[in-house]
Amino acid sequence: MKRMRTILMTCDAVGGVWTYALNLARAFEESDLVRVVLAVLGPLPNASQRAAARSIRGLDLFALECRLEWMDDPWADVERSGEWLLDLEKRIRPDVIHLNMYAHGSLPFCAPVMTVAHSCVASWWSAVKKESLPARYRIYRDEVRAALASVRAVVAPTRAMLDAVQTFYGETAHGLVIHNGAPPWPSPKLPKAPAVLSLGRIWDEAKNIEALSAVAHRIPWPIYVAGSPAHPDGTDRVPHGVRALGWLGREALAGCLGRASIYAHPARYEPFGLAPLEAAHAGCALVLGDISSLREIWGDAALYVPPEDHDALAAAIRALIDDPALRVRMSERARFRARRFPSSAQARAYLNLYDRLMAPRLAIRRNAAVSLDY
Repeated sequence: MKRMRTILMTCDAVGGVWTYALNLARAFEESDLVRVVLAVLGPLPNASQRAAARSIRGLDLFALECRLEWMDDPWADVERSGEWLLDLEKRIRPDVIHLNMYAHGSLPFCAPVMTVAHSCVASWWSAVKKESLPARYRIYRDEVRAALASVRAVVAPTRAMLDAVQTFYGETAHGLVIHNGAPPWPSPKLPKAPAVLSLGRIWDEAKNIEALSAVAHRIPWPIYVAGSPAHPDGTDRVPHGVRALGWLGREALAGCLGRASIYAHPARYEPFGLAPLEAAHAGCALVLGDISSLREIWGDAALYVPPEDHDALAAAIRALIDDPALRVRMSERARFRARRFPSSAQARAYLNLYDRLMAPRLAIRRNAAVSLDY
């Protein structure tokens, strides 16, 4: 019988990495093989997020308010949070350090260290700004390179993201693709309403909410956008033309996804996209940005639009509205495709990786990029 593993996992409470971490912890809960100690860095989790974490058996939560590595002038806080993590490791003695960020990868942890490349500033900047990373991010780039060279494994949620990491930071040893997963849909199927929904950080240009604002007046159905408009720098980005719902807890979000007929995500940059996966499970037809990572995940189960082409976005949404049979067909395709990405399979892949990291003689072969298919 395998013994209980203790995993020290970092995350932030700003966006999709929080959802990823809780989904993975819930999947581990079913196995009784993993204790997750979640070290949350950045803005503190809100009351709803803390309640969600407390509901997961086997999860302990610690939080430190600090600036994150991708924020402006973060390095004093990165050093402070690194010292905090090293102290936390001494207290809990984990079997594996599972980082969901980069800068702490070169710290002198005792346990084997892996990191997950959920995104990065260089690939974000290239996709969103269409230019090279500015010189002011030199320290960030150097820190990421040092971390990737130090950790025992680098995981990415798509082949597209793993390729991006290698393009911007050099060849990555021990590279693996483990697709994100989502748990079974949490509520009974709800009657669909004539509504379009989008989720995400409204302030993040990568989500391209402004494209939905630009076409809203051409769409006969209301477009709802759920997500916080509050940028971590203290500014607000309030969308116009769409119906802003603000940040929603899990239950309210499930209700919105359950009622929406169309999920629109014209993203410029999306390393995986947990929100489209949840929308597909909820029976939404998908309209997605035509980028390599989303095509990798969704294949022919979505309609794709160039992110900057507002006419194409409006036409795709109108096509689904005007043709109920097409809408049902695309909804069924998306729901079927979503079954390829269960959180249980994701958890098994990570358990396998943890065991390999804990056994040095069975470590991942250097320079091997492995795609774990379910």
